[in-house]
Amino acid sequence: MRIILAALLGLAALAGAAAFAFETEPLDNSPGSPEITFIGHGTLMFRFGGKVIHVDPWGRLADYGTLPKADLVLVTHEHGDHLDIAAIEALRKDGTVVLASAAAARQIKGAVTLKNGDSGTWLGIPIEAVAAYNIVHMRSPGVPYHPKGEGNGYIVTFASKRVYIAGDTENTPEMKGLQDIFAAFLPMNLPYTMTPGMVADAAKAFRPKILYPYHYGDTDVQKLVALLKDEKGIEVRIRNMK
Repeated sequence: MRIILAALLGLAALAGAAAFAFETEPLDNSPGSPEITFIGHGTLMFRFGGKVIHVDPWGRLADYGTLPKADLVLVTHEHGDHLDIAAIEALRKDGTVVLASAAAARQIKGAVTLKNGDSGTWLGIPIEAVAAYNIVHMRSPGVPYHPKGEGNGYIVTFASKRVYIAGDTENTPEMKGLQDIFAAFLPMNLPYTMTPGMVADAAKAFRPKILYPYHYGDTDVQKLVALLKDEKGIEVRIRNMK
């Protein structure tokens, strides 16, 4: 029995190690700083104040049965690489809150719908929905990959630090008008979101202290680094978010 128990404990330890095989770091060195886990693509996990927040969980990137259950799930829009019902269900526990854009919320049991501009506080964490859409890049003439009004980015306030997770969008007026953003996750994959030049343009407008390009596919992230190398006060952090 002791041998079997030891073997089971060993397997549990291995499973725990696998669950945290993703790159993880604190946002900054301040006490109580949120911890970010970079799962990949547009998918993130945050730990803050004893709460776990998953953003656009996608089962192609992780086994969500091995990751910490969600207190809060944020879904930016309904495309399949951002809305994965099976991943969300694997993360649910009693009391899990799911916030989503309208088209996504209609597909998720019990989800709370947030429209562009909506805001509120869930589990003690203030959250704002920011419009996420294309202006330039079109699926066909006049048909953007992400139409205005259908997708959200989110500003999540961790204590006094506002973290902007942009979702699939371009450098819109709403984005460029943001204020007091401590860290921003901006997408940079073509033809669906932004070029490095668009990301640099947005960053120069609202000036996050920390900029994480994410959801960047095969885009050369060093182009963004070069465009912002002389911008004092904006730290570009490159993590594995292809």
